[in-house]
Amino acid sequence: MPHAIRVHATGGPDVLTFDDVTVGDPGPGEARIRHTAVGVNYIDTYHRSGLYKIPLPSGIGSEAAGVVEAVGSGVDWVKPGDRVAYCGGPLGSYSEVRVMPAERLVKLPDGISDHVAATLMLKGFTVQYLFRQTHRLKEGDTILFHAAAGGVGLIACQWAKALGVTMIGTVGSDEKAALAKENGCAQTIVYTRENFVERVKALTGGKGVPVVYDGVGKETFPASLDCLSPRGLFVSYGNASGPVPPLDIMLLSAKGSLYVTRPTLFTYAAKRDDIAGMAKELFDLVLAGKIVSEPRQTFALKDATAAHRALESRATTGATVLMP
Repeated sequence: MPHAIRVHATGGPDVLTFDDVTVGDPGPGEARIRHTAVGVNYIDTYHRSGLYKIPLPSGIGSEAAGVVEAVGSGVDWVKPGDRVAYCGGPLGSYSEVRVMPAERLVKLPDGISDHVAATLMLKGFTVQYLFRQTHRLKEGDTILFHAAAGGVGLIACQWAKALGVTMIGTVGSDEKAALAKENGCAQTIVYTRENFVERVKALTGGKGVPVVYDGVGKETFPASLDCLSPRGLFVSYGNASGPVPPLDIMLLSAKGSLYVTRPTLFTYAAKRDDIAGMAKELFDLVLAGKIVSEPRQTFALKDATAAHRALESRATTGATVLMP
């Protein structure tokens, strides 16, 4: 019988259980996937902890790669034997086998391995919508990106370099600063000993940046607003340190007629055409060698609890995958 990680009650990493599950045949519009690699993302900890509410009991995880075992009626864009990857859809990627909506699936090019694909989908799609849709970056721009050595951050470093964008990245240690620079981050700020607002102002000649990308949340707010130039955009796309507190909208006028947005990948990748377009742009960069994304931490699927502990303690860099 196949296994899956399940959440029966919200809480710390110990609430994750490794359960036997029954997996049936796919229905209309569905596909059954045997996973070969599963991506671990910070949003998974939000679902597990209860920060983002989910009905319980539940599967967990939103990203994986694998092989199609069977498809239901009406599915003609993938077939049994195809190598595929996905992000989004119903929770449940922390599993050996699952049935899911086939519209989420993207066929993998020959030049992208399963374990690499499992690091790319959610994180790479996140960078795609942040850089190409939420605020369309252009050559010569300067940006601030928090957590530049994380899973999303390292892809962002490389994508920014490919676009000719000067990325200023915050990191928690000198080791993480070196890693971010190796991946294309132009300037790093070690926030544990440096005031990132002062450093951003110094690096930009006092002007600030037109956009701040913030997946950290509580710890970096509202200081991130002080890094923006007038009419700049604060993009809050995650809450690694806890949710951003309620915002007094008058603060935006006081700090220079600022804009704030709270985007989600699941809005930008809501339709199959959206997913296909985002995947093509991402995969083209990977195949051209401009983005390299290998997992930096690997755990067995049954050890998902240990993977969550490592992620939340900030002991990880780059991407983490679970191997079924």
